Amino acid sequence: MSERFWEILDLEEMSDAQWESLCDGCGRCCLVRFEDDSAEGVFYTRAACRLLDPLTCRCGDYANRFRRVPGCLSVKRLARENYRWLPSTCAYRLLAEGGTLPWWHPLVSQDRSTVAEAGVSVAGRVVGEDHVHPAELESLVLRD
Repeated sequence: MSERFWEILDLEEMSDAQWESLCDGCGRCCLVRFEDDSAEGVFYTRAACRLLDPLTCRCGDYANRFRRVPGCLSVKRLARENYRWLPSTCAYRLLAEGGTLPWWHPLVSQDRSTVAEAGVSVAGRVVGEDHVHPAELESLVLRD
């Protein structure tokens, strides 16, 4: 992969490997979220997709996630106007909005542990959605 490719290529121009490497592995996009129309915001909860390993923030079945989790969205197929659903720290959203990758992103730091050091990873801070009653979701909203 070319060095700092994200600074010279648009998202649409990236190879599959480059695209995949943009994911910092924080796990935030795998959190149960909802939109409050009155507050015009997206709210994330501490409840994570049942396939997300809550300690490593890795998908337990990445290759089959769309088949196993009907609500799982492909960021690559997501329309740009829907990137607002992605976390504000997400590389795909940052680059789509004209930003750059932060110091803690593994492509910049060359160290996957900086995502946790920066407090961006949800590892160890979430519960599987299978362990949460839907009525409890509002009490699990993350407050930044």
